[in-house]
Amino acid sequence: MSYFRDGIVWLNDPLNWTNPGGLLDRLQEHLVITFWAVLIACVVGLPLGIWLGHRGRGGGLVVTVANLTRAIPTLALLTILPLTAIGFGKLPVILALAVFAVPPLLANAYVGLRSVDPETKEAAIGMGLSGGQLLRSVELPLSVPYLAAGLRTAVVQVVATATLATLVNGGGLGTIISAGFGLGISRGGAQIVAGGIAVVLLALLAEGLFAGIERLVTPRPLRSARRRRRGRAATTA
Repeated sequence: MSYFRDGIVWLNDPLNWTNPGGLLDRLQEHLVITFWAVLIACVVGLPLGIWLGHRGRGGGLVVTVANLTRAIPTLALLTILPLTAIGFGKLPVILALAVFAVPPLLANAYVGLRSVDPETKEAAIGMGLSGGQLLRSVELPLSVPYLAAGLRTAVVQVVATATLATLVNGGGLGTIISAGFGLGISRGGAQIVAGGIAVVLLALLAEGLFAGIERLVTPRPLRSARRRRRGRAATTA
């Protein structure tokens, strides 16, 4: 418990936040890494998942890609990529984390499009909507909750895993932890705990923020339908 108390004291010291290489600098690096990794994953995962879900094909491909990317250890990618022409720094971290963030975005986009009621789609087609209009006006709006849930999962995973960026000189909050280990447990224990607390709080903040966004973008009728489904599932269980 003394290390935890010392970690809180470390966090309450303004100099540990404002000094060069302090928490504010490392937090900014962490957020930049997270932003670019999630953005790249969105550019890759969302269009592919939406396209496959709209066509109603490729379910096996989605499962395969999701499983393969989950099976690749992020630490292994962080070890291999810096040894290529990419080199050390933030870029290999961003690319490795982008690979890690693709599965939830891809899978949720596909499931969201496939979960749209077939009768609703048939009615829209009967009204004369083309394939593109059906996607834009019916399928995408109804799949927004799934897209938002995939984004929330990807962001939280990347925020937590970006701590490993310090292993390849990529910066981030993990640098605070590794620097504490460099001092030894007796001298750096408070810093290690403080860095861990900062990562946990940032992940929880991201979870709460994107959970709120998910709720805001989910239309009220869909929220009620999801609650009813959860209630039936709980009753069945």
